[in-house]
Amino acid sequence: MKARKVMAGAAIVLATALVATACGGGSKDAGAGTGELAFAHNKPWNFAAFSKVSQQDIGIGLKSTQYSGDPYRAFIRQSFRTKESPGLFTWEVSTALDELAEQGVIAETTDLWTEAVDKGYVTDSVRQLYTVDGKQYCTPISVDDWVMFYNKAIFTKYKIQVPTTWAQLMQVAAVLKQHGVTPFWNQTKNFSFVWFQTLLAGTDLQLYNDLSTGKAKYTDPRVVAVMNNWLDLQKKGYFNDPGQTDFARDLMREGKIAMAPEGTWFTADAALAGMTMGKDVDMFVIPAVKPGASTPIALETAPVCVGASSKQKSLGLKFSQWWMSPQGQQPWVKQQGNLPFNTKAEAPTPQMKTLKTTLAAGKYEYYNRYYEAAPVPIRTVALEQFSAFLTNRGDPMPYLKAIQAAADEYWAGR
Repeated sequence: MKARKVMAGAAIVLATALVATACGGGSKDAGAGTGELAFAHNKPWNFAAFSKVSQQDIGIGLKSTQYSGDPYRAFIRQSFRTKESPGLFTWEVSTALDELAEQGVIAETTDLWTEAVDKGYVTDSVRQLYTVDGKQYCTPISVDDWVMFYNKAIFTKYKIQVPTTWAQLMQVAAVLKQHGVTPFWNQTKNFSFVWFQTLLAGTDLQLYNDLSTGKAKYTDPRVVAVMNNWLDLQKKGYFNDPGQTDFARDLMREGKIAMAPEGTWFTADAALAGMTMGKDVDMFVIPAVKPGASTPIALETAPVCVGASSKQKSLGLKFSQWWMSPQGQQPWVKQQGNLPFNTKAEAPTPQMKTLKTTLAAGKYEYYNRYYEAAPVPIRTVALEQFSAFLTNRGDPMPYLKAIQAAADEYWAGR
């Protein structure tokens, strides 16, 4: 895969100004194995509290610096051009990870993964998400299952039972709409893919996977049919205004939506909005659209990586190894209220324990979330086109043709 130039001049200037701060300002090599690890991230989570745990357990604390949006990506890329690169930083899997691995700017973590899989901490299916040309790079903060979260008070008020089939889910949506409640959360921009992913994977998972590898086209009649299904749900008024910038957690807390498809990280989001899992909000597995099919569940994983030339490389790798272990996973999921990816760590809440049992006993097929499954150049165009489709609510073909044009360009010669 050819490396892609993604930074404009203004982004480079901004990134250069940020590098010294986020990378520790030229801090000394932490070869001794303890100390303060510079950690750049784009997550809304409380790493300060977690840092106290890691400091006590392995003698490494996190000096966290948070960024958001495109400037963060530019900053990370620019840091590799300097004498400083992050001791630890958040990134994403799929082609974004492939690119950094192929450029040789991130540290290999194959040994860490071999140990974790051999000890039964992590499954090989998760390891594959971090594999480039047979080697592993980066390690996960979390591996989230995408499920449907719902406002319990709304379900109780209208005597709604948790649906187990798509037909039941659509009936629930109809009942909610009749009572003046917006059934589902939907949003443009970075989250515009959510219902495309849900409807397509739930209808034809093989077609979904073929799109991500260039074996199928976005203009395929089967994809068009899914888009028209999405359009029908929009016209029925089952979604909130897609242009709203409010977080799903806030809309759910205020009763403006009843349900939102999200990763299991939403438990931490709900807590930020003052909601308690089991009391105010709960979750269920999203049923397959196609009757009789295995239920598809999207996986989302959030990686942390270590710069290959970082002065804190050894410290970053040591922290990564600990974070994958039961000793690191247990306090992290307890803090987040999330489902652990480490099989030796316990689910921290009754709701997560129930979900873990449900997933272990059911007939499910896992797939890579669209945001990571789609190559970045295709995804960029797709998010724009899905957003336009949500805003204009019309014939999906022009939007699909635009995405396919980007796909044709990307896959040409590969």
